[in-house]
Amino acid sequence: MKMPEIIEEIMFAPCGMNCKVCYKHCYHKKPCNGCLKSDAEKPEHCRKCKIKDCVQSKGLDYCHECLDFPCKQIKYLEKSYNTKYQTSLIENSEFVHKHNLKEFMEQQKENYTCSKCGGIISIHDKECSECQEKMKN
Repeated sequence: MKMPEIIEEIMFAPCGMNCKVCYKHCYHKKPCNGCLKSDAEKPEHCRKCKIKDCVQSKGLDYCHECLDFPCKQIKYLEKSYNTKYQTSLIENSEFVHKHNLKEFMEQQKENYTCSKCGGIISIHDKECSECQEKMKN
């Protein structure tokens, strides 16, 4: 799958994840459509996401809009993403809050497009969806 010219803003998950660079989106014939779209083709842990349910129950779009941000659930996910993937969902959310979603997605496109072939580099395994080139840390 090639990186699109523009990453749709709907691909920004409530928690601060860019769903476009998720391994479930990059590697499957029927890619996941992101957290904010239907549950079709999503892994079970995404279908049952407590963070997404919490945001929806409060009538919000994103966690950073909540007065309790960052809450216990976000801090737990943050620790995991910092450790496993060297990325901060809290920083992503704060960037979107301070700037805007379009600017964040442009930055993400720059960071996760394979320079070799134009494929999408998965945040989870740092590998290009097209040529399997590994991204350097």
